[in-house]
Amino acid sequence: MKRTVFEKLTCLILVLSMAFCSIPAQAQKIKWNKVKILVYTKNGKGYIHDNIANSVEAIQALGKQYGFTVDASDDPSKFTDENLKQYDALVFSNTNNDVFDTDAQRVALMRYIQAGGNFVGLHSACGTERSWRWFKNLLGGTFFWHEPGQSFTVNILDAKNPSLSHLPQKWNREKDEFYFLKEMSVNLNVLAVNDHTTIQKPAGKALDTFGNVFPSVWWHEYDGGRAFYTSIGHEKDDYLKDDLRKHVLGGIEWAIGSQRPRNYSKAYAKTPSDEVQTK
Repeated sequence: MKRTVFEKLTCLILVLSMAFCSIPAQAQKIKWNKVKILVYTKNGKGYIHDNIANSVEAIQALGKQYGFTVDASDDPSKFTDENLKQYDALVFSNTNNDVFDTDAQRVALMRYIQAGGNFVGLHSACGTERSWRWFKNLLGGTFFWHEPGQSFTVNILDAKNPSLSHLPQKWNREKDEFYFLKEMSVNLNVLAVNDHTTIQKPAGKALDTFGNVFPSVWWHEYDGGRAFYTSIGHEKDDYLKDDLRKHVLGGIEWAIGSQRPRNYSKAYAKTPSDEVQTK
């Protein structure tokens, strides 16, 4: 039976509508001019990276280039419901050790994520709040040890991810820190791995979990929000380079995903005493 012109047009519209709807939300281009992020740089007692200033400068430069707003702070009092709800993502840039003064601030972070907020951790962020189980679950693990700074290769597993799409399949790090984490989550979407066979001066510790590679870039969904982490980025001068800047930008883009406002009706963390367990 022949279809009428109207029927053909209706069928075409339906097919196109289904095709559009089937496109993953992540594939839709982010509206950078509507994005606002907080770059958090607090460090507790212990080692403090000298790359923090350059990392903030790099993200601020990306903000100017792409049109998004960047606030930067090392003040934990910024962690309140009222303040955090304005941000599309929280970027913990080379934070380390205990970075909050009160459990109420920790609860504010929990509620932000539960409300659909997004998290990005850069390099030593994995050493943040090492005794707080919830934070370790959010990031995907916690710091264990690292090889002495030197060159090694990062094998790209997902070349379509915006944090990696600009890179070669084997990304040579002229000098960086090959990180190992522990207490890792089992549902991580690993995007890249460090290749230990390319280390020139191994520290000699056994590699008995992932063989000759170790995850270095990943994302996952956790407790209502999204988290992206990269262990790359130790050297301060690398934040002046285009490859790392695009890597960070892509991580922020991926964490934000399909932009949506925070919904605090879904946030259930209420009191520090029963919601935060840091021991």
